[in-house]
Amino acid sequence: MEIRNFSIIAHIDHGKSTLADRLLEVTSTVDKRHMKEQVLDSMELERERGITIKMTPVRMNWKDKDGKDYILNLIDTPGHIDFSYEVSRALQAVEGTLLLVDSTQGIQAQTLTTLEMARHSGLTIIPVITKIDSPLARPEDVKEEIMELLKCDEKEILAVSGKTGEGVKELIEEIIKKIPAPKSEFVDANGKETRALIFDFEYSNHMGVILYVRVLDGNIKAGDTLLFVQSKAKFIIREVGTFSPEKRETKVVQAGEIGYIVTGIKEPGIARVGDTVTTFSKPLPAFPGYAEPVPIVFASIYPESQDEFNDLRSSLSKLKLSDSSLTFEEESSGALGRGFRCGFLGMLHLEIITERLRREFDQELVVTTPSITYEVTLKNGEVEMVYTPIHFPDHGMYTSVREPWIILTIITPHDYVSPLMQLFPPHEATVSDLADWGHDRVKITLNMPLRELMRNFFNEVKSASSGYASLVYEKGEMRPADVTRLDVYVAEERVAAFSRVIPEYRAREESEEVVEKLEKILPTEMFRVKIQSYVHGKIVASRSIAPMKKDVTGYMYGGDITRKMKLREKQKRGKDRMEREGKVHISHDTFLSMMKPGEK
Repeated sequence: MEIRNFSIIAHIDHGKSTLADRLLEVTSTVDKRHMKEQVLDSMELERERGITIKMTPVRMNWKDKDGKDYILNLIDTPGHIDFSYEVSRALQAVEGTLLLVDSTQGIQAQTLTTLEMARHSGLTIIPVITKIDSPLARPEDVKEEIMELLKCDEKEILAVSGKTGEGVKELIEEIIKKIPAPKSEFVDANGKETRALIFDFEYSNHMGVILYVRVLDGNIKAGDTLLFVQSKAKFIIREVGTFSPEKRETKVVQAGEIGYIVTGIKEPGIARVGDTVTTFSKPLPAFPGYAEPVPIVFASIYPESQDEFNDLRSSLSKLKLSDSSLTFEEESSGALGRGFRCGFLGMLHLEIITERLRREFDQELVVTTPSITYEVTLKNGEVEMVYTPIHFPDHGMYTSVREPWIILTIITPHDYVSPLMQLFPPHEATVSDLADWGHDRVKITLNMPLRELMRNFFNEVKSASSGYASLVYEKGEMRPADVTRLDVYVAEERVAAFSRVIPEYRAREESEEVVEKLEKILPTEMFRVKIQSYVHGKIVASRSIAPMKKDVTGYMYGGDITRKMKLREKQKRGKDRMEREGKVHISHDTFLSMMKPGEK
């Protein structure tokens, strides 16, 4: 049978999952009685937020009007920039892609980035506009945008409705007509040489790591011995099969097909997205373009109770089995005890991992303020990569600091350009390009420090543009940074989780903010609690929480006044001693409130 492999490129909330639902329905891959919204988004978190987090492949069978049978393999990919590496490898596993654009919103920033990846991979691109049944649809304007972007004719753009199913059958015929059938680079008559690209994987307690692969050459079947090219580990295949959309075991998966391999491996770090598996006895060269995912945002994760430390280690190890881009290492803090320093691909990735730890593993967590990697040159000439504020050297111990910058693209209607421009100076952002996108749209290109992106920038852009602006970013160069470390002391004890690296010019403002916020959310103790922020070893801002008042003489009656005076003196001495020796227990909720941006 003829095979067609394709994916869908779309911005978040442009109807990608809804169109996938209709494709499954029209091809009768899923029975109508089992049909539900977002069939391919199996994770509770995905369904709740309406976004795709994990890739989901699915195999559909289709008979065209001439009676010819086809296999259509769709890989539903995430749209968020944090997962761009996984998306780029998934695009290597297909020959074509649908460029899906919402006819009510037009082309958005994240669509442009993924489209560039598809072009770089040499894929056939089929433009499609969706939500044509909406009363807010403006199909003619959006078609002009696509024609300008792809330099294509209007008749090449298909119009569909994921809600009603209008135009879906015509779309399938266009996929068969335009997307080329897969080809093998190495053809072995005996089928002894095999090569497959890993574009995703998952972990099962019973079956170990399950690889999601596109077979490039040869074929795979249970009992074959394969080799991971990057990790050099070998394994014997326990089971192979395809997705429809649940896993369905088959005897063999041929070149050009998309399927899964049950490895039985239960160790983290062996399977990696983008790696190649090949025959152990006659290995073929690795598929080009593999890269290790590089974390750009770091945060420390601690269990609320130190008794749960080993459980947290086990939970992180299990998560890494299904997400190779997560990195973690053990660390300890005086205030928080033992925990883990974790690296993430971005802020959404951080949010998803911490949420999965809470939901899937019932972990109560303390998550520190996210930070980035700084390149610090010490006075002795050594260069250190510092990825946590706790390890940032004291003022006077270093000569220079460099930090990563990003190139950020924002697409917005004309009316919101002015409010957005007012956001950029406080975030040290400089506009490098301002282009009219046509049809009441403007494309703004910025250069900005990565640390500023984490300072509530996403939310501020959405607020200033009433939700109409879309943005995407890519890594830029390392540049000199004028930053320092801010420490927070509560009751004369440094709380490492509240330390942060801040710009010098914002030292006083950030210091005031952090002590004010802590003053509001810390509970009252039996003694006066001092909250102080230190920069350059000096107190920059200070607040104190008055002690809880208790009338120790309330039970007394009659007698001389000196009886009450003695008790009050004793209480005063006790409060003084508590102020010197007392410790403040900072609860999990307090840490969470401090980590949430925008709360003052």
